[in-house]
Amino acid sequence: MSILVTGHHGQVARELQRALAPLDEVLCLGRERLDLADPARIRETVRALRPTLIVNAAAHTAVDQAEQEPDAAYALNATAPGVLAEEAAALGIPLIHYSTDYVFDGDQATPYHEDDRPNPLGVYGASKLAGEQAIQAVGGAHLILRTSWVYSRHGRNFLLTMLRLLQEKPHLRVVADQVGAPTWAGDIADGTAALIQRWRAGHAHWGTYHFTAGGETSWYGFASAIAEHLRAEGKPCATLEAIPSREYPTPARRPLNSRLSGDKLRRDWGLALPDWRAGLDACLAAPR
Repeated sequence: MSILVTGHHGQVARELQRALAPLDEVLCLGRERLDLADPARIRETVRALRPTLIVNAAAHTAVDQAEQEPDAAYALNATAPGVLAEEAAALGIPLIHYSTDYVFDGDQATPYHEDDRPNPLGVYGASKLAGEQAIQAVGGAHLILRTSWVYSRHGRNFLLTMLRLLQEKPHLRVVADQVGAPTWAGDIADGTAALIQRWRAGHAHWGTYHFTAGGETSWYGFASAIAEHLRAEGKPCATLEAIPSREYPTPARRPLNSRLSGDKLRRDWGLALPDWRAGLDACLAAPR
């Protein structure tokens, strides 16, 4: 019995190694052992390992960079998930796959539900949507978990950037008109473990679910909460200025509304991730 996790060095994959360890043997493979850009290698590896569950935590997540290298983004975010789904179906095992709020354009005024029409604004969102569709086309048992604004104490993310810049700069301007739910990778991993335990207990509702922290804030609000932690520790901290997205142009457009409703997850699985502020507190308190 083993769980195959892709994306060994990624934020979510690192947390999955901790959260899934009590459940089963975890085989967490990075690019050096499982190159997701090589479909033949994917098939060969899955068939050799014969896991009882696959959790795909690997992705091309550099949103702006994806605009310059769409082939690489589609290889990891669209083609690879489809191949993993085919191999999982052939073994008769489930696939858990993470997707994103960026499959939506953000024009809706209310939180998005799973059956709202996707309309990605850039290559990253479009490639992730193509990955969802590839998995669904296979028809095997699967969970597509859409999350948002993922951060941790590892890798590259908004939290680590703010922790550094808030102590290096006297003043920071942060976008305030993009709204969503910052979601700690540790909560994603713990929530995934809970889903696996429910599935093994005979409770399985396969399909697409929104899998984000509770509550909502803006990037400015998230930065302000990080600054509060620094000040509480007596560390130097920059002043913050709220600005609109138009004053911080990026190669890829971001949705203004990244709020995802968790109603379906609560209804079908009896599960909700913690509020985003609780997640931030837990992340900053966790051992590195």
